[in-house]
Amino acid sequence: MGDDPGRLYRLDGVAHIAGVINDELSVYTMSIAGLLYVALHDLFFGSKFAVNCTWFEETFGECPEGADEETVRRFARAYIMMLLDTQLFADKSGNRIHIRWLPYVARLEEMGGYSWGSAALAWLYRCMCWVANRHVVKLAGPLQLLQSWIFWRFPSFRPTGYEAFSWPLASRWSGYNPGISNKGPRVQMARLKIDLLQPRDFIWMPYSAVDVIQVVHPEVLEPQHTMLWRCVTSLIYFAVVEWHQVDRVLPQFGGVQPPPRPALNIDFLMLKDGRGGDRWFPSHLPDWHLHWQERAEHILQFDIVADLGHSHDFLAWWHQHGKRFLSPEMLLGDPRGIPIPEEAT
Repeated sequence: MGDDPGRLYRLDGVAHIAGVINDELSVYTMSIAGLLYVALHDLFFGSKFAVNCTWFEETFGECPEGADEETVRRFARAYIMMLLDTQLFADKSGNRIHIRWLPYVARLEEMGGYSWGSAALAWLYRCMCWVANRHVVKLAGPLQLLQSWIFWRFPSFRPTGYEAFSWPLASRWSGYNPGISNKGPRVQMARLKIDLLQPRDFIWMPYSAVDVIQVVHPEVLEPQHTMLWRCVTSLIYFAVVEWHQVDRVLPQFGGVQPPPRPALNIDFLMLKDGRGGDRWFPSHLPDWHLHWQERAEHILQFDIVADLGHSHDFLAWWHQHGKRFLSPEMLLGDPRGIPIPEEAT
């Protein structure tokens, strides 16, 4: 972050609408990023704020051998834009790149100072909320990270043959290509596997193992980053605002889970998508941006214990409010309890 902690915050403050992306872009008009910006204006596809991925791949698919530094930086900018819009912040189109990333790739040296992880998590949370609607059939967002989270914590869900790992940890599953099966049976089997889970079938802190810590990049474990994991604060991705309720998963950080406080109702924020006019979001959603700015004041404090899990009070609360099973009762019944009719041989 250097001497400017506000750099982590600037990702949240860029206008979603390209027409007012930032007056600073004029500074880059004659730079490589500026030329890329002009090229994008001539190649808009479908939306006047997006460009076709095919053009990106054809134009920047491979950096020429022996290229000078400016050419390498130009290809690096294009690659990063592809990575952001098709991986971390992917939508369901899968073939367009938004030009809102131009201010960031124009300043490559500053990109390491933005809180990309919190923004990607906000986008994933929002996509998971949308797909909970029965009329939504596809899930967008950084799904490879969601899949990695599942495989690291649920050993029974892991594919076989992926024991070796390195940094980044999600690359452990990079060669995994699940087979295609009928949706109905696949969903039913997944629900049944979740219903039959035992406490030993879930790993609360998979990344704390010694062999995993050894491959994690040292900078990730610095206090200014690890403290963000335990902050109860807002997560912001342009117009998307989600709440980081880590106080409900304390065993993930080495604590015992007490009964949770009432959930924060942010349903009205689900309607915010950045459309409908030019907006500068720190002014449009000031309270939520203030939460993020003051995140260091909302770090959870709790005792670290050896026996991770939930308190008795939490289990009593969960038994009263939780949904114990996902599968219908007929799939959970013991077939041995059904009387055998007399005519059966």
